[in-house]
Amino acid sequence: MSNWMEPMTPLTTLDPAYPQQSRNQKDQAIWNVAQDLEATFLAEMLKSAGFGAASDSFGGGIGEEQFASFLGQAQAKEMVRAGGIGLAEAVFNTLKERTDGAV
Repeated sequence: MSNWMEPMTPLTTLDPAYPQQSRNQKDQAIWNVAQDLEATFLAEMLKSAGFGAASDSFGGGIGEEQFASFLGQAQAKEMVRAGGIGLAEAVFNTLKERTDGAV
């Protein structure tokens, strides 16, 4: 997925039914999805709060409005990388419980 994410630290006990490498890859994939979801959520919250709204400093226009969303998404990804708000961990734990139960 995205290379901006740091390696995941183990958050839960792993299911011994899976080989070690498969567990690590599966957990990493779940963690990546959870972080992407948190970044998307934060980008929408930043947008709703008015961050990234077009200003008159660059002359405005449709181009500025379109690229402001890229800036908001990049800022949200950095917020998640720096620790975020804990949403990724909650989503990870929920998805991990569901996937471990569906062995």
